[in-house]
Amino acid sequence: MINRFTTFIKENSLFSPRDKVLLAVSGGVDSMVMLHLFEKAGFYFSVIHCNFQLRGADSDADEALVRQRAEELGCTFFVRRFETTEYARIKGISIEMAARELRYQWFEEVRQKQGFSWIATAHHQDDLLETFFINLSRKTGIRGLTGIREKSGAVIRPMLFTNRTEIETCARQNTLEFREDATNNELIFQRNFIRHRILPGFDELNPSFRANLAETIRNLRRVEEVYQATVEKQISRISSAAGENTEISVAALLRLPFPKQILFELLSRYGFNAAVISLVFDNLETEAGKQYFSKTHRVVTDRGKLIVTRRPEEEEAVFYIDQDDLEIFEPLNLSLEWVESENFRLVRDPGVACLDAARLEFPLSIRRWKSGEYFQPLGMEGFKKLSDFFIDEKLSLPEKENTWIVYSGDKIVWIVGRRLDNRFKVTPSTRKVLMISVKNG
Repeated sequence: MINRFTTFIKENSLFSPRDKVLLAVSGGVDSMVMLHLFEKAGFYFSVIHCNFQLRGADSDADEALVRQRAEELGCTFFVRRFETTEYARIKGISIEMAARELRYQWFEEVRQKQGFSWIATAHHQDDLLETFFINLSRKTGIRGLTGIREKSGAVIRPMLFTNRTEIETCARQNTLEFREDATNNELIFQRNFIRHRILPGFDELNPSFRANLAETIRNLRRVEEVYQATVEKQISRISSAAGENTEISVAALLRLPFPKQILFELLSRYGFNAAVISLVFDNLETEAGKQYFSKTHRVVTDRGKLIVTRRPEEEEAVFYIDQDDLEIFEPLNLSLEWVESENFRLVRDPGVACLDAARLEFPLSIRRWKSGEYFQPLGMEGFKKLSDFFIDEKLSLPEKENTWIVYSGDKIVWIVGRRLDNRFKVTPSTRKVLMISVKNG
C-alpha cells in the first residue's frame, strides 16, 4: 500500500516532500492508517485531534490513543476540546454540521499560525461513493455528483486511492491500534445507512459496482471541467465587478442560450438556493429596488441589471472626527487640513469638502443616512429630502446604502463624495476653512 500511497500523492501533486503537513487524526482506523503511511513514507508531519465531547469516556479514549501514538512517533500534537452540542444549539444547526464547522475552523487556524502547508484528512474511496449518494438524495448539480476532491484549498485527501476494506487489512497486517466509533454501525445516520444498506445492495447486483461508480465519478469530473469552462466564459460576458459588488446585465443574460442555468451558477456562489434563483429569474424585468436574500448576500434589481452585494450590517455604525484629527481611517480614509481664509483656494472636487470651520460643532460624526432626513444642497436656498436627492442622482440601492454622511450635531454637512450642505459652505466672511478630502487607495 505504501507504494500506491506515494504514487497517488505524486500523480495528483498533493504536496511536496518538503511541505509541512497537518494530519487530522480521529483515532479511527482510516486516520490511524494514514498516520502510519505518512510515517513510513518519511514525510514531515504533525498530528491534530478534535475532541467533540459527544461520546463521554469514548471521546476521551480516542484523544488518549492519538496522543500516545503522536508521542511514540515524536511528532507535535495539537488537541482541542469543543462544546459541540452547545455550539450546535446556538447556531441552530445539526451536531454533524457543528462538528464540521468547528473542526475546519480550528484546523485552518492552526495551519496558518504554525506554518503548515496542508491539512490532510483520511477520506477514502468509500467516503467518495457515500457522498455521491448523499448529494444525489438532496438534489444536486453536476459538481455535487463529482464527490470529494483530492485537493480543496489547503485540504488534501491522500487516502482516496484506497477503500475501507484495504485500510482495515493494512491495519491488521501492521497491528495498528485504533478506536472503533460505535455510532458507525447505527443506521440512524444518513451516511451509515448508505454505508450498511445501500452500497451492499448494489454489491449484490454487481460485484464491480464500487469500482465502476468510482470511474463514473471520474468521468463526471472531466465533463464538469468542460462545463465549468463554458460557464466561466458566459459569466464573464454578463457580469462585472463594481467596487465590492457584482453587476449582472439582464439584457446580456437573456441573450445567452441557457440564461437560467448561467444565473444559477453565478448566484449560487453567493449562497442563493435554487428556489430563490428561480424567483429572481422569473422577475428579471420587475421594477427597480426588488430584493432577494441569501445568508450572506443580496440581489437587487436596478434598471436593467442585477446588483449582488453583501448584506448590510444590522447595527448602525457611527464614527467621529475630533477637532485635532488630521486623518481618519474608518469608515473611510479622510484627511483633514485647516487653512486660514487668506491662504484658501476653493477646490472644485466632489471628493473634497471645503467648510466654514466656525459653523461646525465638534466632534463631527459619520454614519449612513436615514429615511426622512433633509439637507440644503450647495447652491440652493430650500431643503431637499436625501431620498429625493439620491433619486435625482440615479443612485442604485447598494450605492445609497454605501453612502456616508458627515454630520455636525444633527445637521448634514457633507454627503461624502457627492454634495456639500449649503449651510456650511465657505463665504467671504469665513475666517478659517476645514478641508476634508477623501483619500483613494
